[in-house]
Amino acid sequence: MLSIVIPTLNDAHRIEATLARVLEADLNCEIIVADGGSTDGTAELLSRRGIKVALSARGRGTQLCAGAERAVGNWVLFLHADTRPGPGWTTVIKRFMADPNNHFRAAYFTFALDDRSPAARRLEKMVHWRCATLGLPYGDQGFLISRDFYDRLGGYKKIPLMEDVDLVSRIKNHRLEQLPASAVTSAEKFQRDGYILRSAKNILCLGLYFVGVPPETIVPLYR
Repeated sequence: MLSIVIPTLNDAHRIEATLARVLEADLNCEIIVADGGSTDGTAELLSRRGIKVALSARGRGTQLCAGAERAVGNWVLFLHADTRPGPGWTTVIKRFMADPNNHFRAAYFTFALDDRSPAARRLEKMVHWRCATLGLPYGDQGFLISRDFYDRLGGYKKIPLMEDVDLVSRIKNHRLEQLPASAVTSAEKFQRDGYILRSAKNILCLGLYFVGVPPETIVPLYR
């Protein structure tokens, strides 16, 4: 069984598209939304639809932990609220989960943006380079892992930022695979802030984290 964990915070306007893509899939799965105190009715909307809602303190790492604690599947797919799995995603994750050699390996989707601009294509290429060269996917690419491997790694840390980088850094590169299916993420923040400025902020935040600056200190810059 697969558990799909989605952290939310005031995502009522975007969670529907992600849920629609997940619910139409031919999968034996449960969906758990870990809500960090939304004030826009996100939790109520999901409860009315019969989706399991795990209420949590705010912070993506904390919320992911809360969702994982409620999960009963022997595989877990962590997915952001503004990320929709692309065509063929169920086929590739079924294949990955069915291979016993992957029990202590993890996988992520190919990064894509819902923006047709040249800037979006350039950013996608940069992310592809980062993943191929540094073995460093982010949470907006989804993250598929067996429950046994997740527990062995110690799971997500309850930190407000860089929880994805922290977990991936505990996985040896040969135990991490990019799946041949996309995860289409909202380009809203790049369109709002500008591709150059938003990308520069992300790189700066990553650099600060790697030199030891606490995630709590980096959050204001990221936001």
